[in-house]
Amino acid sequence: MTSAVMGAKSTSSNPLKSKWVQLALGVICMMSISSPQYVWALFTKPIMGQLGVTLTELQVTFSILIVLQTFFSPFQGYLVDKFGPRLLLSIGTILTGASWVLSANLTTVSNLYITYGVLGGLGTGIVYIGVVGLMVRWFPNNRGFAVGMVAAGYGIGALLTTFPIADSLAVSGIQGTLTFFGYIIGAVGLLAAQGIRVPHADRVQTAGQIEAAAAGVAPKTMLKTPVFWVMFLMMSMMSTSGLMVISQMGAFAKDFGITSALVFGMAALPLALTIDRVTNGLTRPLFGWVSDRIGREYTMTIAFGLEAIAMFVWVTTRTDPVLFVLLSGVVFFGWGEIFSLFPSTLTDTFGQKHATTNYGFLYMAQGVGSIIGGPIAAYIHGATDSWMPVFAIMIVLDATAAILAFFVLRPMRAKYLKSCTA
Repeated sequence: MTSAVMGAKSTSSNPLKSKWVQLALGVICMMSISSPQYVWALFTKPIMGQLGVTLTELQVTFSILIVLQTFFSPFQGYLVDKFGPRLLLSIGTILTGASWVLSANLTTVSNLYITYGVLGGLGTGIVYIGVVGLMVRWFPNNRGFAVGMVAAGYGIGALLTTFPIADSLAVSGIQGTLTFFGYIIGAVGLLAAQGIRVPHADRVQTAGQIEAAAAGVAPKTMLKTPVFWVMFLMMSMMSTSGLMVISQMGAFAKDFGITSALVFGMAALPLALTIDRVTNGLTRPLFGWVSDRIGREYTMTIAFGLEAIAMFVWVTTRTDPVLFVLLSGVVFFGWGEIFSLFPSTLTDTFGQKHATTNYGFLYMAQGVGSIIGGPIAAYIHGATDSWMPVFAIMIVLDATAAILAFFVLRPMRAKYLKSCTA
């Protein structure tokens, strides 16, 4: 009895056993790996000039990054479950930093595919899937909020690097910038990963939350359910629109005459990217918190509809630098919450035992979005010599996802959960 009490006191006195400390460490890990995706738009112009490649060729790098980050995530989730998050997150942060350091010596676009694309994709994927899978277990009753917080770390992390990287590119060039910041992001992530812990068994019991089965649904079973594939389709649609903006923003900002403009005394593009990081980060815990209270599908309908409206207004006022900057933030506010809503909805539906691996399969939708929003969107622009068809497609995808959330996913998931508890 005494030893049990002493053990409990020992556990409670260890700050690494606190879910809030774990949440903070998870946020730091996510922030450390966010720059490869979210500041890519700053690199496209100087790399195109140095290597003499087309935008379509260069955007293959971005697609490789996202595809490997996502398509390997089920396997990465399995490794995290098997060997523990601390080891895998350490490996992931090292790979992420190394991807920038090694890509600094740019000679051919093929080298960039391997370093920035392959190594960066594998590294960021391990960290992302590992942290999200961990948080749905540490916070079983507030999944939307907790996953939203770590997803915010990924969305807002580049806020700290956007202007420094833009300044560094002007002073040190592409090689010096990638080398310096590669070491920084790798070291910060590696240090944070050393404190990551798995929650004790008694912490992962949900209180008052309905799940498909107490033990959790295995991936093999989940993949046979229509409700999973509806979620996969919706996440693919939303990922496509957001990743199109992230990967192409430098290009269409130039075509719209925004790149050389000043807004509030600052360069318009870096300012827009900075505001985007803020709104992209804030929307994740906010809408996650809202979904914990009013329901996942209702929140999806509101957020996805907002994204469609914001993108329509954005493109119709595209030549106004001030509106371009401000509305870009609204666009990201309507998009970034997918990374809190979808993993929370998935775990609510299929349980938490296999949550990391299960989300790995759903996260592959991000890879689909990177292909359509990256090189395919660039190809459509090249074929039509206009960004209007690209934006039209993205707006339709956002609006369709909002409709599916309310009229298809909501009744389908309710029916599935009822059948599991019958």
